[in-house]
Amino acid sequence: MVQFSATILKFGEKGEKTGWYYIEVPAGIAAKLNPEDKKSFRVSGKLDEYTLEGTSLIPMGGGNYILALNAAIRRGIRKTKGAMLKVQLTVANPYEVLPELLECLNDEPEAKTFFMILPRAHQNYFSKWIESAKTEVTRAKRIAMTVNAASKKWGFSEMIRASKKNDGF
Repeated sequence: MVQFSATILKFGEKGEKTGWYYIEVPAGIAAKLNPEDKKSFRVSGKLDEYTLEGTSLIPMGGGNYILALNAAIRRGIRKTKGAMLKVQLTVANPYEVLPELLECLNDEPEAKTFFMILPRAHQNYFSKWIESAKTEVTRAKRIAMTVNAASKKWGFSEMIRASKKNDGF
């Protein structure tokens, strides 16, 4: 866990980030959290007494990162631009794709290859959707749909649209 103080900042004109509130996480601190990676990664911890769970640190170049402060976080910390925060961060435990899904994908090498090149967040959509099934029958059906979609090189949204259109493929 790393601890430091940070000032709440707000982007002016900055493309898609225009108007975002954020704190900066300097390169040295980010390197203590995740020395191997220069991509976005998730952290947990506290901003003052407000608990963060699985919030992304976004790379901004030169090894520096930002932690965006959405409206819910700002309400929780009860602070705005210019205020100081006591920050405690640790790398969040990453979500693991369901082992049953990976086992089934092993039986379809082309589907597995496609699935594994999807961004991690997209893989997680599939896995969390399967995990949310209330019965084993539904869970098995969703695994089969996912493997079938991957074999067709479909993302999650294409699979769901096809499912609704064709009542299940």
